[in-house]
Order: sequence, then C-alpha cells, then structure tokens
Amino acid sequence: MSKKSKQNMDKKAQVLGNNKGGYSKGLAMLVVVAALALAGGLSWWVMSPGQADTPQVSSLAVVNGEKVVALDASLFEDGKARHFELKGEGGMLVRYFVIKSSDGVIRAAYDACDVCWPEGKGYYQEGDMMVCANCGKRFPSIKVNEVKGGCNPAPLLRRVENGKVIIRLADIAEGRRYFNFSKRG
Repeated sequence: MSKKSKQNMDKKAQVLGNNKGGYSKGLAMLVVVAALALAGGLSWWVMSPGQADTPQVSSLAVVNGEKVVALDASLFEDGKARHFELKGEGGMLVRYFVIKSSDGVIRAAYDACDVCWPEGKGYYQEGDMMVCANCGKRFPSIKVNEVKGGCNPAPLLRRVENGKVIIRLADIAEGRRYFNFSKRG
C-alpha cells in the first residue's frame, strides 16, 4: 500500500471513526442531525396555523335545568381564542371557539363557516383577527357572533352569568351540519 493510500484511509477513519467500540462518529453525527431535523419538523407542525391551540373538551353542567357548557369567564381575559370540541350524536365532534373581543365582549362561534366548512380547517387567531385556515380571510374579533353567512365564523349563542360563559348543549348541537364531513361536495 502506498503512503498516499494509507494517508487517505487514515483520513477516512478519522472522519468515520474506527467503529471498534460501538457507533462510529459519522453514524453518531448522522443520528444527531436526523433527530434535530425531526424535532424541528415536529415543532413546525405543532405551531403551524390551526394547530397551535389544541381543542379542549368542554365542561358540562346543568344550569336552571338546562344542560350546558359552563366555562370560567376569566379564562378569556387575555383576549386569546380558546377552541373546544363536544362529542355529539354518533360520536361527531362539534368544534367551536370562545374569545373575548377587543371591545370586552365574550363571543362564541363554531369553528367553521358556511363556505369553507367542508375542508374542516376552522379558524386561528392572529392578534385581534380570527383567520380562516382554508381561505385566509380575516375577521375582527368584534365581528365574531355578530355577522353571519359567507366565510364569517358561524355564530354560536352564549351568555355570561355569574362569572361563567354558558352555552346550551342544544345550541352547540345545532352546528353539527358544519362537522358532518360525509356530506362534503
């Protein structure tokens, strides 16, 4: 073996490791790079629009003989939309969100609209705007639960009593048409 060939082999061994006692340095480096890429990809997916706020299961109660969802109004003081879901008939999930708008009113809407509901993407928040994750249209928080039709978040009846946001289960169930994806066109 020539001196130059031996030097080249020594360089390869330095780069790849000699693998006498376990993993080579090259393989270890490859594993580290792959793990970092996977972690970066997962963090992007978790924080991408529409995924940053994991839906919460609604807390059920009975108020004045009505079956309702009762949420602490203080949960919405920060002005951030909170997404919820409630399992209805046949296991269908009805998704909705509650937000305290910039004018101080607690508002609720289905996480769907009359136009984009078949895509099942809902809304995410950017500042004071709720944004359709399908078409990108933006809606000021003060219009949530006020304007209906088109791509506006479909209004959901709610009331605030004794520090609780109260939403009737029957009203939530009215929104099941937005989450029946077997009817997609």
